[in-house]
Amino acid sequence: MPSLPEMLFGDNVLRIQHTDRYGIEFNAIDALKRVNNMEDTVKVACAQEWQDTRSDSEHTKEVLRPFDWTFTTDYRGTLFGDQLHIKVTNTEERIDIEKLKAREHIMFFEEVLLFEDELHDHGVSMISVKIRVMPSSFFLLQRFFLRVDGVLIRINDTRLYYEDGRDYMLREFSTRENTIAELKEALTGEPKGETPEQIAPGEWIYRKVFHRTWKDPRWIGPFKVVSSTTYSLKVWLDEAETKVSRSWHKSHCRKGTPSTERNLREIRKHLRDIGENIEE
Repeated sequence: MPSLPEMLFGDNVLRIQHTDRYGIEFNAIDALKRVNNMEDTVKVACAQEWQDTRSDSEHTKEVLRPFDWTFTTDYRGTLFGDQLHIKVTNTEERIDIEKLKAREHIMFFEEVLLFEDELHDHGVSMISVKIRVMPSSFFLLQRFFLRVDGVLIRINDTRLYYEDGRDYMLREFSTRENTIAELKEALTGEPKGETPEQIAPGEWIYRKVFHRTWKDPRWIGPFKVVSSTTYSLKVWLDEAETKVSRSWHKSHCRKGTPSTERNLREIRKHLRDIGENIEE
């Protein structure tokens, strides 16, 4: 695979093991082995516009070493131990959700994060495993969650259930996916194809802060918009509006005015003035 997730927890393992040393475990390395490393099937929201603006270049459609950069995986766990003791068979029996809804003392609970990636600020991809143990059973949920801003949301779930007195566990796998446009239509009634908020050149915007301390604001700015496409904004970062510019996805921005809020630099200066030790 040409690239790995930004946050890969290779030593994290959630293992369910019988006293005879066989069982099932969930780990990041085996989960990544299920990622398609031959082609990428998902494009960011602004991909088509980016290609259209560079249609005269013969290299814009070339992809070197394509792979699924969203790290989508249908991983369902790794079996280990003697194959004579553990085997997988199909069944019509399903996990009883009503039993899981019953109020029962939780003797043990744990959550293990296997990997996470922010997709170069175009969304999030992550997989984690949770387990809870009750007096009569245990239930495990592994969830792969993917959000590509302005494009889609995808969830792959693996559920594992054991009930006291049985000599088997039930494992179920499900996958759900929908586009952002379809979800927006279902939730708000807004028609498909509706574009993000229209922001014209010359207007001011604030950008959402993703990596911050509790003293930093959620939004920084304002920044003046230079140009605007369907899904992206180009803004000036310097006051002279001549040197430094950046392009951001519209979903990370909101409209503002030059005087409504202080920017991050001003807030840090204020905190230093009152004696706070602020790291850059």
